[in-house]
Parts: sequence; structure tokens; C-alpha cells
Amino acid sequence: MANNHKWGMVIDIDKCTGCQACVVACQSENNIPINTEDLVLQRRAFQWIRIERYWEGTYPDIKARFMPILCQHCENAPCEPVCPVYATYHNNEGLNVQVYNRCIGTRYCANNCPYQVRFFNYWEPEWPEELKSQLNPDVTVRSRGIMEKCTFCVQKIRRAQVEVEQRDGEAIDDEQLRTRNLNPACVQACPSDVLVFGDFNDPNSRVAELSHDERHYKLFEHLGTDPNVIYLKKIDLEAEDEDHH
Repeated sequence: MANNHKWGMVIDIDKCTGCQACVVACQSENNIPINTEDLVLQRRAFQWIRIERYWEGTYPDIKARFMPILCQHCENAPCEPVCPVYATYHNNEGLNVQVYNRCIGTRYCANNCPYQVRFFNYWEPEWPEELKSQLNPDVTVRSRGIMEKCTFCVQKIRRAQVEVEQRDGEAIDDEQLRTRNLNPACVQACPSDVLVFGDFNDPNSRVAELSHDERHYKLFEHLGTDPNVIYLKKIDLEAEDEDHH
């Protein structure tokens, strides 16, 4: 199996409407427990991807800004060196991997993550009987006492790779992979094409092209974490007009 991939994501803030379709899709795809009112009040709600909302300006000239936040899959991840059992590590495809059955729940990784995108299972996950049949069989249901986070829906990446190998009986071809349905659930669900996923090492991929956009930046880049998630700045036409005047 080829290992020359570097999976990553580009998020265009200018297109985000804050609809949270990505949040719901992620919860459904990855068997994330239901966020009940009591968990929200305890600040223990689970969201592998969340929508941050910011207000700019003063009334009545006020604007809402939205920013999807998920695991940044950092090349130099602060969460990795603090794990005493090597439950989280960086693989050779640009993914920050979480090994559930190795995790002992120290929560050191969550404390060391500047993006606050790791979650601890305080309780055994439960679903109503009528919802148990919708659980994704490709994703394990995590038990209490361990950490979890965004995986870029690695199960979809692996399925696409296996399908290519089974079909052709040979190593993965970049062109074949681009045509496979390996997008994470959040990317597939986004109605305004905010999220773009792909291989940064593939110069012909859309995600590689967007990564060189003049609006690109990374969250907390000054910390040296080197994320594999790139954001494109919001376009403020009114501010540009003021600058020209």
C-alpha cells in the first residue's frame, strides 16, 4: 500500500453560514453519543467538529462570523508527546491517529491541545432503542474512560484504498483515489462547499491548489504545531471599499 499521501483540509470561512450540517453529519457517521441537555449544562457535550460564532461590530452594524473547528492533525502535535501509552501518534499519511484500546484516559492530550478538540468519555454511550440500528458498523463505539476526536473519517479513506486494491489487484494510484468517495462526512454534508478534503501531496488535487490561495492561514501558527487544516480568510467587501477610500 502506498504511503505517500498527506491528507488535509481547506476551510473557506467566507462561505460558512453556520448551518451546522457538518456537525450533525459527523455525529451520525462516527457514532458520537447524543448530546442531552444535562451533558451540555455540564459542558461535556461531544462534538468532533464545532462551529465557533463571533460577532463583529456594534449594533446596528453587527455581523456574525462562523468558523468550523476540528482536530488540526498537526505535524508537530502537542498532544502526542505527553501521552504515556502512545495512544495518539502521527502516521505517515498526515493523520493524527487515536488508538482507542490503548488509551487509559489520562487526558494529558486534551490539556495540551491548544485547539480544545479532544473529548473524554465520562459515561458509557447510550442511544434510544430506535436509534441503535443507525450506528455505523465501520466505526467502533468508544467506551467510557478514553479520549476521542476527529479522525478525518479514516474509515472512509481506508475503504476507498481497499476498493481500489481489490478492483485492480495493484498498488493505489493517485488518480484512482481522487475519484473514490473518501471525503469525510462533514465535507459531504456541507451545502456551501466550505470544506475541501484531499491529498496535499497530489499537486492536481483541489485541496493542494486551495492551500496556496492568498487568503490562506493556519490557526495558532505561531505555536509551531504545523496543522494539516488550512483556513481561507473571510472576504469583507465593505472593509476593502473603506481601504480604497
